[in-house]
Amino acid sequence: MTSTTKWPPLSYEDRQWVPSAHAAWGARAEQDLAGTRYQSALAPEIAGLTPEPSTPAREAAAEAERELTRFDSELGSRVAAFAPVLLRSEAASSSQIENLTASARAIFSVEVGAKGNRNAESIAANTGAMNAALDVARDLSAGSIRILHSVLLAGQPRHTPGHWRDQPVWIGTRADSPVGASFVAPHQSHVPGLMDDLVAFVSDLSVAPLISVAVGHAQFETIHPFTDGNGRTGRALSQAMLRHRGVTRNVAVPVSAGLLADVEGYHAALTAYRAGDVDPIIEAFAAASLRAVHNARQLVADIDEIRQSWNHRLKARTDSNAWKILDLLARRPVLNTAVAAEELGIARPNVHPPLKAIVAAGIAKQQHEHQRGMFWRSDEILAAIDAFAVRAGRRSAQ
Repeated sequence: MTSTTKWPPLSYEDRQWVPSAHAAWGARAEQDLAGTRYQSALAPEIAGLTPEPSTPAREAAAEAERELTRFDSELGSRVAAFAPVLLRSEAASSSQIENLTASARAIFSVEVGAKGNRNAESIAANTGAMNAALDVARDLSAGSIRILHSVLLAGQPRHTPGHWRDQPVWIGTRADSPVGASFVAPHQSHVPGLMDDLVAFVSDLSVAPLISVAVGHAQFETIHPFTDGNGRTGRALSQAMLRHRGVTRNVAVPVSAGLLADVEGYHAALTAYRAGDVDPIIEAFAAASLRAVHNARQLVADIDEIRQSWNHRLKARTDSNAWKILDLLARRPVLNTAVAAEELGIARPNVHPPLKAIVAAGIAKQQHEHQRGMFWRSDEILAAIDAFAVRAGRRSAQ
């Protein structure tokens, strides 16, 4: 039975921190090894509770829901063209909140096998997590959340991808101790039960969709169930929740790009949530959703304009595969022959003539990368995606 109550704030419990023997040294080593007391958060269970936001926050959430659904519906049959670009934009924006930045060219290049910097590789992994989020949206569970994390941190075994943490995590200036930290997440022994409780909350259809997404996200970030990647996993989970509740059906609207416009406000909203105030996080998600829709509409318009201009520049027979490659290049602006052949359903040797035609038309550029072969890219589409990121408030790209 659903009850209505003021949102419960965090409480705290005493815990003892005992560093490993090799971490304790100097004059205080013996004292350190004896242990130090610290305060660890106790997150309330929220399944069965109904958030009671203020009227302005509730109305803002309802408006954002309508705009997200309207934009999702607007794309209609054009989803195949724009869903991949929007998905990667959301993944990049979510990563940028964690100070992981890279240019569109670097990100798309990594995805087709080109050498990239570590940030670009991390953002490409985040795209995989976003894809996984949409795949598991129908069946949200503790297990599906672990899947998101395992995709995001694949190849980083020290962070035990796909497993709940078995150690404390905290936010503070010291990396070696939670003592004096500004926030210490709930003790690891509480994580499995809290995550089951969270899944029960977000599955409650009596809570308005965007309110459920915002509060569920804040609860996830409070639990901090993994040793690393909690922010990016939590925002991927938000996409899964939007799809699960039917707010979006076709695309991942880049809500994280909206959050980028006020990262400090986003973090402050999470702090307010932990004190029992749900309004700020709901308002942050509502405002971010509206900004994201506006920004994404501009991106769609920019790509449309570029794609239309190509029709006048390409000189090829009407039955040439070059026309199909134009559509492919608009949604995947960095290609190699393997990707192009697979997408078009033709043999690799047959890809070269149409690629040569679009290079001759000045639509794409080609570049040979040592030991990795030839790549073709559209600088115009990449510039449009970078412009989207700038409007969202991205820090300098690498």
